[in-house]
Amino acid sequence: MAEFRLPANSRINKNGKAHKAEGATRPKSFKVYRYDPDSGENPRYDNFEVDLDTCGPMVLDALIKIKSEQDSSLTFRRSCREGICGSCSMNIDGTNTLACTKAIEDCKGEVQITPLPHMEVIKDLVPDFKHFYAQYASIEPWLKTKTTTPSGKERLQSPEDRAKLDGLYECILCACCSTSCPSYWWNSDKFLGPAILLQAYRWLADSRDELTGERLDELEDPFRLYRCHTIMNCANVCPKGLNPAKAIAETKKMVAERAI
Repeated sequence: MAEFRLPANSRINKNGKAHKAEGATRPKSFKVYRYDPDSGENPRYDNFEVDLDTCGPMVLDALIKIKSEQDSSLTFRRSCREGICGSCSMNIDGTNTLACTKAIEDCKGEVQITPLPHMEVIKDLVPDFKHFYAQYASIEPWLKTKTTTPSGKERLQSPEDRAKLDGLYECILCACCSTSCPSYWWNSDKFLGPAILLQAYRWLADSRDELTGERLDELEDPFRLYRCHTIMNCANVCPKGLNPAKAIAETKKMVAERAI
């Protein structure tokens, strides 16, 4: 696999393929990162033209049209097309986002599309999420309790306690935030990154969870938690409008308060 880093022009074969949209009334150019590990060739950019008059409004629509009509070997992930699943996360014009919610009209000039930065690339726009998901599993993202569940009842919480989860549970694990974080780029083997730390705080903030101390023990580490320097890249790129940096700060606050 090849790891994709931005900028990477020095490592990319610029002599890619060019595909024209013959007879297009409103052509739009797309410059797409291509890498096929089975070919033995270096990564490159391919150029495609899409007629916007026969294409949907989002970048994902253009990619689907390109794959359907021009190059069936183009590889990318997509599923819901509603900004819910997080499958189509990629870097579009230098910003990590979801292709299904990125409007083509918001892209000025040629649209450059690359995989999420600083992740191993399986093929074309598909990054390898194995390490990212392993980190997610490491925080044990489920309700952990010691007491027995009341017979025939749910574990209840007040509306006020439920409101504390707003801005946390909506995370779709698209990894846009983590792959925009320089600390995660350089320390992803140890630093959990914005997405996973936001997910960790989601359980710390849940009034029904009874193992807060154990969760904090697992996070209190110079690298797992404290590599965040609050540069806010994560909040700036989150397609759901969440603020992982705030969640990380709240976790640090909980660790500090516990020590007092």
